[in-house]
Amino acid sequence: MANSFRVDRVGMEIKREVNDILQKKVRDPRVKAVTITDVQMLGDLSLAKVYYTVMSDLASDQQKAQKGLEKATGTIKRELGHNLTMYKIPDLRFIKDESIAYGNKIDQMLRDLENKK
Repeated sequence: MANSFRVDRVGMEIKREVNDILQKKVRDPRVKAVTITDVQMLGDLSLAKVYYTVMSDLASDQQKAQKGLEKATGTIKRELGHNLTMYKIPDLRFIKDESIAYGNKIDQMLRDLENKK
């Protein structure tokens, strides 16, 4: 129980820090429209799955953002090392968050049903 609390707390801190680093430290224009939505940590804190969303709906922008995040991983890890007091900074894996698009799709389907009545 206490360990899961620590894992959640570290995940929230990494989410906050990565959002800050992307806005202030990473100069790659591919990641300027990226927002970190969630971070899920492994129990031993060795890996952080960082879920992100991009404000653009274009597939090319989505791919550019993924490549930009992969390229900036070293910079982000270095900055996390400076900002967090952890023995070992976890490896970062960036995953596109599909939940917002899925929610919008369901919302649109519900509106379509309402309009048909």
